[in-house]
Amino acid sequence: MEPTVVTVNVTVHAPLQRTWAFFTEPAYITQWNFASDDWHSPKAENDLKVGGVFSSRMEAKDGSFGFDFGGVYTAVNLHESFAYVLGDGRKVSVQMDSNGDTTVVTQKFDAEQQNSVELQQAGWQAILNNFKKFVESQVNE
Repeated sequence: MEPTVVTVNVTVHAPLQRTWAFFTEPAYITQWNFASDDWHSPKAENDLKVGGVFSSRMEAKDGSFGFDFGGVYTAVNLHESFAYVLGDGRKVSVQMDSNGDTTVVTQKFDAEQQNSVELQQAGWQAILNNFKKFVESQVNE
């Protein structure tokens, strides 16, 4: 059975190279990689190359729950796109399209079977929205 592919996207009011850096550098990933304010991402590692491994830790701030999110890169096109496979075999792609002072970030991912597609789409979109909020707060400072 083919997995359901879910798409989320956001327009970030920042140039492409800066958006790329905020999305891929571990020091920044820990600042935005969570869906709500009661969560955080205390640790991130990223070896952005084909065959490179990435991981990030997502935890509830109250310590009640946490998990590691990670995978292996299968494609990297600098300042354009990358793709990876998660530990459970699901595929994810990220595309960044520049439009002058804005960048459209589009993620496509294979849905997992435990949660509804709607719940997964809402969660991934919330993280992407948090990314947008973080980047724009940094760019405008």
